[in-house]
Amino acid sequence: MKVTKLASTLVLIWAAATATAGAARAASAPVQPAARPPAAQPPQSAHPAPATAAPPALPAASPASPASRTAAPSAAGVSGAPGVPGAAPAGAEANGDAAPLPPPSTAAQHLYAAAKNDILQVRSLLKSGRTQSSVGSGFLIGTSNLVLTNYHVVSQFALDPDTYVGEWVDTGGQRGNVELLAVDVLHDLAVLRVNRNGTGFFKMPPQLARLTQGQYLYSMGNPLDLGFAISEGAYNGVITRSFYDQLMFTGPINSGMSGGPSVTADGSVAGVNVSKRLDGELVSFLVPARYAQDLLKKVDQQHKAPTDFTAVVAGQLLAHQTAMVNQLLSSPLSLKPMGPYQVPVRESEQMRCWGRSNVKADKPFTVDDASCAMESAIFVSGSLQTGQIAIRHQFLRSAGLDKLRFAQLASASFRNEHFGSNKDARLTGPNCTEDFVKNKDLPLRTVLCVRAYRKFAGLYDFALLTASTDQGLMSLQSRLDARGVSYDNGLRLARVFLDSLSLAPTAAPAKKGGK
Repeated sequence: MKVTKLASTLVLIWAAATATAGAARAASAPVQPAARPPAAQPPQSAHPAPATAAPPALPAASPASPASRTAAPSAAGVSGAPGVPGAAPAGAEANGDAAPLPPPSTAAQHLYAAAKNDILQVRSLLKSGRTQSSVGSGFLIGTSNLVLTNYHVVSQFALDPDTYVGEWVDTGGQRGNVELLAVDVLHDLAVLRVNRNGTGFFKMPPQLARLTQGQYLYSMGNPLDLGFAISEGAYNGVITRSFYDQLMFTGPINSGMSGGPSVTADGSVAGVNVSKRLDGELVSFLVPARYAQDLLKKVDQQHKAPTDFTAVVAGQLLAHQTAMVNQLLSSPLSLKPMGPYQVPVRESEQMRCWGRSNVKADKPFTVDDASCAMESAIFVSGSLQTGQIAIRHQFLRSAGLDKLRFAQLASASFRNEHFGSNKDARLTGPNCTEDFVKNKDLPLRTVLCVRAYRKFAGLYDFALLTASTDQGLMSLQSRLDARGVSYDNGLRLARVFLDSLSLAPTAAPAKKGGK
């Protein structure tokens, strides 16, 4: 069967997936973002964890943590008991068990004293009872009543305003309600309006400060809901591996500081605290100030705030997937050899590939694994990240099994794939079709599954699984996952991926001599 026939067959999913999504939107209550725990995962980047004989589903996002995502602290956290990270038991210093902490630098003291009146804590509260659900930070711009923070700080009351409401608290203990004016989910920013004005410390001038590597920066916020604080660190360049630029800040940014400002020694805003790596020391990230500047300009031009931020987020995610897919397919995919096959990958600053093998003398079979993931995932809510493409190839082979036993092994590996649950509140159940096809030179068993997003119209998750069927003791099993793409772009990716799988070229046979 030709590839084109598979594509035409799979288009039949469109009607079913659309109908399922429509029914789900009509029949299901909106997704209720769960309270965000201290270890909730962010938009980030890290090495995907390759599998061996039992392939996983789409690789998870990296161990970076948005710096605001923390539930209301326990009593021990509030009181500064020994259980709090970094807190020393009472009397430890007096007994000589711990060295005294160094005093803050003069620059940090002066900056905090000048800026403290314009730093806020931003809280997400349950409307019922007004109990705290998550906390972050923010800062007042100039002498206006506009506050900059992260999107992930406000995501609960942005997407579910019937359940959650926002509140600000300043360093003097004053508090009030917030009005959400704009979000930029792609760069993790939001603008709020509050019922007080800034003193003019944090400015966003047309000409932003130029940064040099090693320059001191000072990050402010309310870490772990323990109180307002300032931390020192160094600027170490722009991270180009992420899909959108971020600044690397070699300094502490802890949970609760997301949305707070990071400034130079003269008080110029360099960026907005956003996340940190959990697998490193003092590896933190800032949203560049220019993105905040752009969002503030949009707020200045809009007549009134949107009434439905779910639709705003959906539109931004659709724009993101267009850019992501176009970048991936801007040139032909690279072909890498795996045994007698060639497999498509894309190695770039935004998409890294990793490989491993289970080669052992006592194993009757060998599995080589290559996994690639685009570092483009977007944080939408505490339970949803999307906007990512991942590719995985596994080459299974055996010299110790007969063909029947190897076929059982390969089939078990193929069946072990997971495409999602019918009970998922975020997406519809997977709608799958299976076929045996042949592209230009390789016969394949294929399964394509599509899931529709319940709250974000026009977005889908696609998963394409293939297995070669041309060898008795070898099997190439490949998987493409595209999360948060349009239906057309999902099919486009599937066709390109399917067409790119092939047999490796062999040396041309030698010509026989003679007349």
